[in-house]
Amino acid sequence: MKSGKILILLLLFTLIAACGGGDGGGGGGGGGGGSTTPTLASISVSPANPSIATGTTQQFKATGTYSDNTTQDLTTSVTWSSSVESVAVISDAAGSNGKAISIAAGTTTIAATSGNISGSTTLTVISGAGTNNVMLVTVNGSLCSTTNAYLNKICVSVTVCTPGTSTCQTINDILLDTGSYGLRIFKQALTVSLSQVMDGSRSLAECVQFGDGTSEWGPIQTAGVILGNEPVVQVPIQVIDATFGSPPHVCRNADLSPADAGFNGTLGVGLLVHDCGSTCVTSSGNGLYYACSGTSCTGTVAALTAQVQNPVALLPQDNNGVILQLPGVDPGGALSVTGNLILGIGTQSNNAPTGVTAYSANQSGEFTTNLNGSSYSNSIIDSGSNGLFFPSPSSSVLPNCPSPNSGWFCPSTTTSFSATNTASSGSPSGTVTFQIGNFNSLTASPNNVFSEIGGSFAGQFDWGLPFHFGRSVYIGIEGKSSSLGSGPYWAY
Repeated sequence: MKSGKILILLLLFTLIAACGGGDGGGGGGGGGGGSTTPTLASISVSPANPSIATGTTQQFKATGTYSDNTTQDLTTSVTWSSSVESVAVISDAAGSNGKAISIAAGTTTIAATSGNISGSTTLTVISGAGTNNVMLVTVNGSLCSTTNAYLNKICVSVTVCTPGTSTCQTINDILLDTGSYGLRIFKQALTVSLSQVMDGSRSLAECVQFGDGTSEWGPIQTAGVILGNEPVVQVPIQVIDATFGSPPHVCRNADLSPADAGFNGTLGVGLLVHDCGSTCVTSSGNGLYYACSGTSCTGTVAALTAQVQNPVALLPQDNNGVILQLPGVDPGGALSVTGNLILGIGTQSNNAPTGVTAYSANQSGEFTTNLNGSSYSNSIIDSGSNGLFFPSPSSSVLPNCPSPNSGWFCPSTTTSFSATNTASSGSPSGTVTFQIGNFNSLTASPNNVFSEIGGSFAGQFDWGLPFHFGRSVYIGIEGKSSSLGSGPYWAY
């Protein structure tokens, strides 16, 4: 089990983002004819037999009918289930009870159960317009390697091709990261040939450092990349290879293999287009890009076209952002959950924004979070971090766990918090409530997915993967527009 995984891309010059009453007092003994509490007789689920497109959601309602013919909304108190979770999953978590997320074409029975009473309906998921822009995601599920498993690990599969050819391979166990930018894949996971990006006569390489202290080193190569069923895009990616050339000092302890890192690669779909931007165009001391000749590697500038880029931004249509949809997770956790990454915002019928508030971010992809009077102007929303990471308000409120899990919080009881997020422009603001439980107690269970785990992170608020449970989170890419505004922005 890995400890805190904080996959925020760190640049040397800036920090980038990178939820029955009693028995009614029946009459006393003797001949008293006391009242009888109505009992639940049946449950109906509505809407009846709906059909929705792949990658969309459907809210269900459970209505109970009692023995006295009265009815009551039971949506938040029943247990929800989907008979075929590969078609659709449905949430039981507070705040998203009865919300189904469609995964693939097919039919599934949606059931609501209370005690021994159950009601159901059939949900049909159809392949139609917009399904090309849907990518399945699993948290500690089928797309993740169990060999490299750690808590709250969110995975996608990506297809990589030799540029300009139909020679391709699909790679699972790619960590989906909204806190970084671009595709990075371990050399050991690649079977197709890619084209080296050159800096004159030298090979371009990169050293990237993340918020958890890990780093990745390797050459920049051009690949054909397919996301979902979108058209292939040609884009520079990093091939992670610690044996390439002579890594700079900060990358000499870089991850050696997928087993070392815990994944086959990362797909950064954050708010920015390039992983460095204009600074790396003008400064050879940027700390990221290097030109290598043989084993000799020195710092170098990198043109925007040569930098690792967010492949979503290069798509012909669905290029203005993504929507990450995950079901809620009950307190105490789950074995795994399944959701969707929708490409594009307002570009197709399945990605129209509904009922969300947009929070603008600065050019580093950050906005402001205020917790207990402390303000963090470099706050981000980061699916690649497997917990909520922030400075503890006090050691008495949120103490760290004993070693070896001292990076995590271990309060004596699950503790509730309320934070305020504010757009980088100063408006709007909105409240987010969350809970932090005892990491050691939670992880003593067989579950892998938790909504209430968090840990210490100095000077920044990192809304990691637990923030996404039970939400649709919109990531608006810089320089791109939608009905929510011009990116960069977060919306939920």
